[in-house]
Amino acid sequence: MAPSIDERGSSGIKTRILIVSDTHGAGPSPTPTLPNHKRTPFHTPLPKVDVLLHCGDMTMVGHLEEYQNTLDWLSEIDAELKLVIAGNHDISLDEEYWHRKGHKMQRLKEPNPDLPRLAKEMLNGEEARKIGVRYLEEGVHEFVLKSGAKLRVYASPYQPEFCDWAFPYFRHEDRFNPPEHVPPTASPIAENPIPDFPAIDVLMTHGPPFGRLDRTHRHESVGCEHLLRAARRCRPRLHAFGHIHEGWGVDRVVWRGEPGGPVDGEWQNHVEKAEAIPVDANKMFEEKGVYVDVSSDAGDRELVFGKETLMVNASVMTVRYQPLQGPWVVDLDLDRA
Repeated sequence: MAPSIDERGSSGIKTRILIVSDTHGAGPSPTPTLPNHKRTPFHTPLPKVDVLLHCGDMTMVGHLEEYQNTLDWLSEIDAELKLVIAGNHDISLDEEYWHRKGHKMQRLKEPNPDLPRLAKEMLNGEEARKIGVRYLEEGVHEFVLKSGAKLRVYASPYQPEFCDWAFPYFRHEDRFNPPEHVPPTASPIAENPIPDFPAIDVLMTHGPPFGRLDRTHRHESVGCEHLLRAARRCRPRLHAFGHIHEGWGVDRVVWRGEPGGPVDGEWQNHVEKAEAIPVDANKMFEEKGVYVDVSSDAGDRELVFGKETLMVNASVMTVRYQPLQGPWVVDLDLDRA
């Protein structure tokens, strides 16, 4: 049986976070079995939590009705705060991209030039706020929960250019580090760089860092080296992302060196070790998610802030766009506001 949300940790405030990504227009199934007779852990009702994170790709191609469908199923989630970012498929939220190519991707004969504005207004509107949804654009955001916990989030929808979809940057461009942390082989383009440790509790990006839950079905690592370097410098308690459906899973990462130390440019040198969290498929199906406790209640499994980061690829869809991968439910301690 899943533990209760009301159990609070002793050193800090225990906070339960539900993480999903890449739902692509689909909400939780009303039944545990899909029309193709496959069992899905992504079915109603999803677990009660303090905070929900949706790490992008709410839609297939950024239509307004897809965003509305996302708001409809998010309204059914029992969570005080629901944080949402865009992904590369949410093309109408990237205004520059949409005006360049979005209307072609949507196959519209008469594109509506107001679509990017309407999409953002929907996600920032009264209906969204009433159900606890906060749409986050790139940068730092802070929240205080009813429990008294302080939640500090860095959000970004950007990822390395991927088949010319939305929110792209080139691989030689570093979007996440200030110039003094950019190697000579890269070009600094950060408008809102990720801050240093200990400024952030949760790093919330659409794309993964390089070498961490980023392998495609062709066995290629396609994450971002610059994001990995920034994550090591930032050392959040939790780094949640999606984008690479095949990368679904959780790694408990131990960083090399101490916070504030030098961060060289070689991706192999950032991580001291990483432990993959095992998954019991039957238990995931029964509990509608995979539970990971790294709070003070976990004893010697408590996460060491500044030394470790729990990295979560929460893509619900498989590579064949079937919702067969469960949400992740993470218990961790946050500081009191």
